[in-house]
Amino acid sequence: MKCKGCHSSIVLLIERKTTRLQLVGILIWYVFVFCLVVLAEVIKAFGSPENAQRLEEARDNACNDMGKMLQFLLPVATQIQQDVIKAYGFSNDGEGVLKFARLIKSYESQDPEIASMSGKLKSMFLPPMTLPPHGAGAGGTVATS
Repeated sequence: MKCKGCHSSIVLLIERKTTRLQLVGILIWYVFVFCLVVLAEVIKAFGSPENAQRLEEARDNACNDMGKMLQFLLPVATQIQQDVIKAYGFSNDGEGVLKFARLIKSYESQDPEIASMSGKLKSMFLPPMTLPPHGAGAGGTVATS
């Protein structure tokens, strides 16, 4: 005996699940494009003559000292980002910048373009990190056998 209603119910469930998956895919794509657009706008803002000058003055005041970088450069970089991201629904404060950074970080490993743009943005206001030589001990010497 064959149940006439079961087949159509199963087909309907499969169609609904497929539609949900399609919607999830569209949503993920939308968030990805959103990240690219906002990142591009933030990078553009950092490159504007006015903001480039503000960043340069902050770097000069910091004198390559990491503590002073945090004191002078980071607030300027945060303000530049806030000015851009508030137009995209992020709060106009440090928390908004942190949420934006977390969103971008979540896509860095999934997309090389977002990773590249994120790296470019960071290089605009973070000093390059120097790592100790591979194999160097605490005293700066390399262990030999």
